[in-house]
Amino acid sequence: MMKEDSKLLYYFNKWTNLTDSDKINILSAFEPITFKKKKDLLVSGQVCDYLYFINKGCLRSFYIDSKGIEHIYQIRMDNSWISDLKSFFSQNPSKYNIEALEDSYLLRIPHERFEQLLIEIPRLERYFRILFQKAYINSLERLNATMWETAMDRYNEMLKENPEIFQRVPLVYIASYLGITPESLSRIRRQK
Repeated sequence: MMKEDSKLLYYFNKWTNLTDSDKINILSAFEPITFKKKKDLLVSGQVCDYLYFINKGCLRSFYIDSKGIEHIYQIRMDNSWISDLKSFFSQNPSKYNIEALEDSYLLRIPHERFEQLLIEIPRLERYFRILFQKAYINSLERLNATMWETAMDRYNEMLKENPEIFQRVPLVYIASYLGITPESLSRIRRQK
């Protein structure tokens, strides 16, 4: 087992207990894959066939509106998950794109194998239930923040929660994620 692959097992073990047999089964279900910077993992209109665990790297998911403007939905870095869960679970085409912002090392599992793995290792259902609950809560908090918090508050929260993002992600993408213009982000950063 590669050291990088053991990160995935570490995160599974946070919320569930795995046997040695479970660990071998999990690692055989996930395919290691690398994506170069600017490479697309998913293009709008495709079905999202994979759930990705980011061992090392930085990715974004975004959609492009009818005016051609990009709106960033997720920015994910080391030791986190990225996918379009709606497309992944429904197996319908996605409206999102997923792009590597850095050279990235990922582990991916296809939809059918994911469902099979949950049957083979029922304890994983607990892990993914907690993970998806947290993702849902984060989505609601982000929606509420965009509606009721100031841009400065959203910026400060991001800075507090994930300061590393400002060294790894272009500011234009951070502005889009925060729901503000790059100029507004520059003004906020100057006020700090």
